[in-house]
Parts: sequence; C-alpha cells; structure tokens
Amino acid sequence: MAPSALDIVGNNNPSKPTLYILSDFHETSVKYAESLFNCIHYDTPEALKWRTHATAILVKDYYITRADLEAAPQLKIIGKQGVGIEKIDDVACAEHNVKIYNTPGVNAGAVAEMTCALALSVARQIPALWLRQVVDGEKIRKETISGLLLTGKTIGIVGMGNIGRAVARMFSAAFSAKVVVYDNYMPENPPLWTDIPHTRVGSLDEVLKVADVVTVHVPLTKETNGLISHKELVLMKKTAILINTARGGIVDEVALEEALRNGTIWGAGLDCHEQEPPTKEKYESLWASGNIVGMPHIAAATDETQVATINAAIDGVYRFVTSPSFKGT
Repeated sequence: MAPSALDIVGNNNPSKPTLYILSDFHETSVKYAESLFNCIHYDTPEALKWRTHATAILVKDYYITRADLEAAPQLKIIGKQGVGIEKIDDVACAEHNVKIYNTPGVNAGAVAEMTCALALSVARQIPALWLRQVVDGEKIRKETISGLLLTGKTIGIVGMGNIGRAVARMFSAAFSAKVVVYDNYMPENPPLWTDIPHTRVGSLDEVLKVADVVTVHVPLTKETNGLISHKELVLMKKTAILINTARGGIVDEVALEEALRNGTIWGAGLDCHEQEPPTKEKYESLWASGNIVGMPHIAAATDETQVATINAAIDGVYRFVTSPSFKGT
C-alpha cells in the first residue's frame, strides 16, 4: 500500500491538511501556508509524487494537463496565484471534478499602475532618453524632444473586468481622461461601473478609432488570440499608444513591429510577450522597431501584491479542504 501524503511529510501535524506547493512563492506566503498546512515544497523529492498523493496543490506558472489529472484521481483542488488559468486544462478539471481557485481582482491595482507607467513611459519616451544619456553619453537638448501629453486624452479599454475597471478609475482621476470601453461579454450596465464616467461602445473598432491610449485587459482565449493585428492597428490614430498588460498573444507581435516601423501608431508598452520571459535574442527586432517599452510580465510583481494574491489562493484552498463537505468525501 502506498504511503499517504502525511506519511511523507517530515514533522507533520496530523490535525493539518496537506498542501503540495509546486511553484516558488514569496517567503512570507510560504510561511503563511505552513501555518495552515503540512506543506510539501516544490524543490523536494516528495513534490514529484503529487500526482499519486496530493488532494490539494498550489501553483503559479505550472502546467496542469489532462494527463496529470488522469494520473491524480485523488486531486480535489488547485490553488492558482493570480487570475490566468490558461496553463491549466479547465475543461479536464471540470470533468474530473477538480476545483480551480484563482484570485481575480487581487492584483487589479498593481496592474493598473503598470498600465499607467507604460503609457507615461511611451508617451514621454522615458526609457529611450535615459539610455541615450547613460549608455550613449549623449547631451540631449529638450527642444529636440517631442513627447505626448496624456491629460485630457481618451483612453480605450478593452475588457471591463476588475483590471479594466481599475485602469478606468486611475486614468480618469489622474489624467481627467475620457474613458471608452468595449467588452463583448460583460452584461449591460454592470453595477461596479455606475460611478465611473465612461462611454461603452459595441465594437472593438469603435474603441480603436477614437482612443489615444488603447489598453487590453482580456484573457488569452481562442477568440482573443491575435485580437490586435494588422487590420486593427491601421484603425488607430498615428499618435495612439497600445498597451498590453494582459497576456502575450493577444497582440500580434509581427503586426505590431510593422506598425511601429511604419509609424502607423506612436508607440507601444508591453508587459507580456508570446515568449516569456522575453529575451533579446527573440525580441531585439521588435524592441528596436520604434517607440516601445517591453517588460517581463511584472505588473503584479510587488511584494504587497505577490503576498496578497498567493495568500488569497491559500485561503481559498484552506476553506475548501476544511469544509464539512470536503471532509465527508
């Protein structure tokens, strides 16, 4: 008979449930998890046996496939840091009665701040000017620089979820921006938007034609893969800025590079790429194509946000495995 998960955890407390931590998390959150669970950590040999023993796992950037689920019939819940679950086969999870507990909304403020930071960096060409001074030693005369103002401009938000809403609030308050939004799935007149001045339009094209900043806040799905490509980019203003802090693949990178080189749009700020982490070898051509700032998907990478999103997932898993319905299984 195979040993139980508790048997293979050193110094375990029999009164605690067991959690397999399959990713590297912030140490504060790891300690928090250890206060609630007997934890099996990703860098131990025991972690490799999760498919045989685990009823609860905690993941970040970790693929969970149909084959994994078929090999782990005792698995009941997956705690996922953050909102994105594209690396988890959610259809197979539903078929195997495995709950996914992710943490939408917890990182909304941090991602909204990164959206603002990217928009400002591109509008005022901050990274490029800094590098010209520090790396090239150039003496830059201010009369040779022509940046863009964001105050009073129109921000077009694609996706009306938690992050899109936080971005709308931030741009409206900080820049007195006009807010235009599009979401094909959000019901009409969502209550959480009633106190945010905005105009909702019925198509993506309507946003692209009027916005000075277009920012994307949708999940990566079959429908949103390549959502912004050649035909969308040519609809945008030549002075427009495109921001993607959602997922790589939503913006067609080949089309974006062409648009930047041709001056179709003013610039772009990316916190996500199709290949992550992005490398110079892969992205040197795109990054050199014009006024662009590329970041390695760090919008939520603040200590406060990391701890909050992980702890929320831990709490969700703990509530589930200590519930009477779970104990009765």
